[in-house]
Amino acid sequence: MQGRDDSYHASQDKQNILKMREVVATLPTFCKQYFRSMEETTAPRTRLAYAYDLRTFFEFLHENNKALCKTPITDYALNVLDMITREDIEEYLEYVSLYDKEGKELSNEATGKKRKMSALRSMYLYFFKLELIKTNPPSLVNMPRLHEKAIIRLEPNEVAVMLDQVEDGKGLTKFQMKYHEKTKARDVALITLLLGTGIRVSECVGIDLNDIDFDTNGIVIRRKGGYEAIIYFGDEVEKALQDYLTVRKEIIPATGHENALFLSMQNKRISVRAVENLVKKYAQTVTTLKKITPHKLRSTFGTNLYKESGDIYLVADVLGHKDVNTTRKHYAAQDDENRRKAARMVHLREDT
Repeated sequence: MQGRDDSYHASQDKQNILKMREVVATLPTFCKQYFRSMEETTAPRTRLAYAYDLRTFFEFLHENNKALCKTPITDYALNVLDMITREDIEEYLEYVSLYDKEGKELSNEATGKKRKMSALRSMYLYFFKLELIKTNPPSLVNMPRLHEKAIIRLEPNEVAVMLDQVEDGKGLTKFQMKYHEKTKARDVALITLLLGTGIRVSECVGIDLNDIDFDTNGIVIRRKGGYEAIIYFGDEVEKALQDYLTVRKEIIPATGHENALFLSMQNKRISVRAVENLVKKYAQTVTTLKKITPHKLRSTFGTNLYKESGDIYLVADVLGHKDVNTTRKHYAAQDDENRRKAARMVHLREDT
């Protein structure tokens, strides 16, 4: 493969770093030390998410704690953390279930609460290990329990129908059909790539032209967490990409977007939101019972790969899961289906 141009990923990291600095400037000054300690081990996007979650926590304290409401958040001293009790943390979790911010109603279910607790636990543990605080109340509060949800995915017949719909545009509105001929090759390549490799939408939009090697049918992608990996694709994906690249060569990209594989109608690198809308548009012509997103296409790929291979470690590796238990949790239902099949395979007596 050719030398990689990291301009897109570097730009994303830069934007996240600048946003994080803005958010950290609204937090108590001691938080700067905590975020500096994370710099070498976490991606800018992760630190930004933690900063947003910690801001929500300190805003909660400022609004609801009588001892702190008169002090600006940026002036909170580190000993504030020792003033917080387990009950305060429990009240905070209840608060983020439904709260108002600048006139906008926000809510969190178990997943959102767990993420906010992870940020809080991480900050407290950092200062507790350094013996700069004496208490660690977040460690005394149970993490929100996540309820198992059935994996939403496309069935094999639905995958075929969806790809057909992308190719011929059936089911689209007259307005959508106006643009379909211009974007058909791109849309077929993009959706075929998502379905055929299981990559995340953020990984997909970051692909550059020189990331693809048709000699090996491999693509260099930037995984969640910032590390690079090579994923491989089959013949159907290869054909869709080659067809699109024939069209792509005739397009003059906007300045600064020359290396992007997938371009928008404005000839700029396509955005995550645009891909989400694109998938939604075509999925609605296939099924109205399922809310299909790019992540559901990833689940479709993971399920199909597990059905074919039965190898959970292979699925975890291809999907880029660092912990195989993450994969096993998502595909446990498939394990159960396999066990049921096994029970039907064994016959104790011949049929008479």
